[in-house]
Amino acid sequence: MHNAKIGVINVSDRAAAGIYEDLPGQAAVAVLREFLRTPFVPVYRVIADEQTEIEAAMVEMVDEEGCCLIVTTGGTGPAPRDVTPEATAAVCEKMLPGFGELMRATSLRYVPTAILSRQTAGIRGKCLIVNLPGRPKSIRECLEAVFPAIPYCIDLVGGPRLEADEETIRAFRPPGA
Repeated sequence: MHNAKIGVINVSDRAAAGIYEDLPGQAAVAVLREFLRTPFVPVYRVIADEQTEIEAAMVEMVDEEGCCLIVTTGGTGPAPRDVTPEATAAVCEKMLPGFGELMRATSLRYVPTAILSRQTAGIRGKCLIVNLPGRPKSIRECLEAVFPAIPYCIDLVGGPRLEADEETIRAFRPPGA
């Protein structure tokens, strides 16, 4: 069996310019390695806050690399350069707003500014794209909240079967799925 491919896109002008170390993207990979029993190969990019570049990376990861999941970090706030949700919506056939709703609700338990987040998720082909926040602590909190739905979502769109590490986190699948 081939390893699944999971795209990770850290959207950050400063990380792309080498001013900041790419901690958010690394944090996302670490949490996914902890949560997934299924081996996977990360397809990794650090991209400036440019909608066309973010879209191009997502399209390449799905259409050429065959990723079944892409997580983005950063670019989801209200600042003029924050365009990750727009890029996600532009490349997806279906949007899944429940992911953003749950992540905001989760983050609101920690910071009142979570209402400023515009995180979303959507489907392109056989791939789920999920926008995560840009801070490593928030990435873990949000992935813990939405991860239980991710493997079954990927099943439903025809992607590979991803198995959770049940010692760490439980994924939900209906009986018989």
